[in-house]
Amino acid sequence: MVQRNTWQRERVREALTDARGFVSAQSLHATLRDENTGIGLATVYRALAGLAAQGEADSLQSPEGEALYRACVSAGHHHHLICRSCGLTVEIEATDVEQWARATAERHGFRDAEHVVDIFGLCAACAATADSRAEKRDAH
Repeated sequence: MVQRNTWQRERVREALTDARGFVSAQSLHATLRDENTGIGLATVYRALAGLAAQGEADSLQSPEGEALYRACVSAGHHHHLICRSCGLTVEIEATDVEQWARATAERHGFRDAEHVVDIFGLCAACAATADSRAEKRDAH
């Protein structure tokens, strides 16, 4: 399905590019609403789905099950490390995962298999902050 490149879709793309890390459609819509764009939530959802389908946006599911999006940094299949605290996202290669997925699919008679691997954790800065808070709490 080819989507028309409307001004609304272009504005959603710009807002997604300006966002730090992965964001929800609701969060992006709130930003656009605060800018008085008049773009509705349904339009944001459609634009994000179209951008993801065309490879212009990464899409993943948060640990809570919410769909999150961000503007693509690199083309092609890739995976992410994502900080649960600040949203910092690092694109990673996962050669071992690629080989495992392909071999597992073949072993079970599947072909044209696809997979998604996103790893959630705390980045070094957020982990250091959490450790510092824990040390202060333990000292009291």
